[in-house]
Amino acid sequence: MSALMTTNLGTIPLLGRGKVRDLYAVDDALLLVATDRISAFDHVLATGIPGKGKILTQISLFWFELLKDVVPNHIITADVAEFPAVLQPYADQLEGRSMLCKRAAMFPVECVVRGYLTGSGWKEYKASQTVCGIPLPAGLLDGSRLPEPLFTPSTKAEGGAHDENISFAATEALVGAADAAELSRLTLATYKKAAEHAESCGLILADTKFEFGRTEQGIILADEVLTPDSSRFWEGSSWKPGGAQPSFDKQFVRDYLESIHWNKQAPAPSLPGEVVERTQSKYLDAFRRLTGLDLQL
Repeated sequence: MSALMTTNLGTIPLLGRGKVRDLYAVDDALLLVATDRISAFDHVLATGIPGKGKILTQISLFWFELLKDVVPNHIITADVAEFPAVLQPYADQLEGRSMLCKRAAMFPVECVVRGYLTGSGWKEYKASQTVCGIPLPAGLLDGSRLPEPLFTPSTKAEGGAHDENISFAATEALVGAADAAELSRLTLATYKKAAEHAESCGLILADTKFEFGRTEQGIILADEVLTPDSSRFWEGSSWKPGGAQPSFDKQFVRDYLESIHWNKQAPAPSLPGEVVERTQSKYLDAFRRLTGLDLQL
């Protein structure tokens, strides 16, 4: 199968293209379509991962259903047969990789939650024994489980720039104290249930990020949720603090790009077939482990 790198829905209004998703306006709803694009180091690569958009969408749909008792979500339907008639000519592009969603006023923060010390958190901890300014005990290692999960929000960067970690006080300044407190509560509660499910599948949910929005009915969970693109899933049986952990994400892609000494400037390079196949396999493995289902691409 070939990778779907971009969608074309004729006269359906295109609101924008992100690193992975194309967003369309359909009457008073939104249509999110996950392509097979893959990004690394803030650049979309020239090569896609066939079926990746379907895998991500199906993982998100699994989680939205599992978590709906913790927080409502933006899904109207992901069944293409139930989409408006105007979308039916594009069913082949949309099948398995699209969600018709409620519109929401999105909060201007990424709601990041960390259960383990890794990535930028580990770098900050080494320098100051804090993560996003939150003091932590001495003696933690790269990959250590934190005493308790931390709500560590960040800004939403535009145009492919890096998100910047911000303090809880800065979050309160952005969205107000009451909403900041509720976003923290929802983020931690959602992480707790998701981490417990991942653990039951032999996986560790090290960290993730959520996006929330507001409708007339209240705050809802939106965008994608708990996929290998937005989350670090580790193999539970091989977890050993003290270094990088094998993860269910695009690590093969990052490792390849580092090996060819790409300068991380546009244009982004293409990927060899082996890296594409191994990355696709890793995403599929994450889907099967988390959902207990199989997926025909």
